[in-house]
Amino acid sequence: MRLAVFTSKYPARIATFFERDMRALLETGIEIDVFAISPLEESAWQHALELLSPAQLPRERVHHLTIGSALRSAVPVLRRFRTALSDAWATLRSAARYGPVRLAMTAYALPKAWAWAAQAASSGVRYDHVLGYWGNYAGTCAYAFHRLAAPRAPFSIWLHAGTDLYRAPVFMEEKLRYADNVITCCEFNQAYILKQFAGVPRLAKKLHVSHHGLNLAEFPHRLDGRDTNRLLGVGALSQRKGFDYLIRAAHVLIARGTDVRVEIIGDGDERAALERLAADLGIAQRVEFRGWQPFNGVRDAMQRATLLVHPSDGLGDGLPNVLREAMALGAPVVASRVAGIPDALRDGCGVLVRPQDVGALAAALNRLLMDPDERRAIAVRARRRVDEHYDMWQNGVRLAAILRAKRRSASRASRPSLALTR
Repeated sequence: MRLAVFTSKYPARIATFFERDMRALLETGIEIDVFAISPLEESAWQHALELLSPAQLPRERVHHLTIGSALRSAVPVLRRFRTALSDAWATLRSAARYGPVRLAMTAYALPKAWAWAAQAASSGVRYDHVLGYWGNYAGTCAYAFHRLAAPRAPFSIWLHAGTDLYRAPVFMEEKLRYADNVITCCEFNQAYILKQFAGVPRLAKKLHVSHHGLNLAEFPHRLDGRDTNRLLGVGALSQRKGFDYLIRAAHVLIARGTDVRVEIIGDGDERAALERLAADLGIAQRVEFRGWQPFNGVRDAMQRATLLVHPSDGLGDGLPNVLREAMALGAPVVASRVAGIPDALRDGCGVLVRPQDVGALAAALNRLLMDPDERRAIAVRARRRVDEHYDMWQNGVRLAAILRAKRRSASRASRPSLALTR
């Protein structure tokens, strides 16, 4: 099976779960071509996991186009094929409802789809399945590519989080109707999709949960030798991550005489505001901002941490990758009861608190800091959950089976207006 996978940006500093998913599919014998709609940043290759090294995914199977070359290749397609024009009109009209930024990003993605479709036709490359790895612009690009280059092959779309599901779902209902498989990363998203898009026919039958997995050989479970007062936050420094609640909760604990240290790994627009908050609260010397770190640096920090704290303030991530990693490594997790987080932390595999509640967060942190036996029990249960649900090799086998099992119905595959070679 040869699979065309459309993603937003690759290589990238943060692409770990994408790389793990792709590596797991490669292990099952699926051939993969990756189409990344963002411009190539050559320096980002240094951040790629060894799991997806050139020996596993040759660099010539990772495709990029400048917008200039995409437009030059797309113009003949637009002139010849009604499908491209109708798709452009429908997707751009949908995007316009969400403002000029969404409209511009959709307009940027479409010419790349048409150019890649033209390249596939001219080279004679045939794809057995097309996957939009993200539901938003990568999904739209995959949709437009499929309509021209591979209409007889199945089409799948994968939905993850606020980036492509909860906020500004451009052209989403149409893509869900068109897809043969709809894949998502957690049970919360499954219920959310069924509720938000209840009008899509047969949606429940083609909707699958595929958990992002970990290469567990890289995640030794460590119970002993941890710091006793280190609270770790990992993620992009954006408002939705809620790291201001972590800093405020730490201030509450320190004011009560508890000796805690906060370590925050990540970067983003909110960093300066978070640094000011720590200074204003008088705890700047207790809060360390380490900036973005590669995978090994994050793993080392998780192996030292007393607790991993993820105080999301609302719908943002589906199921944050760092939670699974901390659970695997033995760092007990305290996190907000939002989105897919309860899916992972239920049954005593972590501690859930109300979002945006500093008092509740401080109380949960204090209780665990004072109870090493409970921390240990949580860590043991959490690793068991990871072994059962988040092994990337097992999950890759299941995902490959979903992709291989699907066949596009004859009525949908035989529409003559969809074929680029018409």
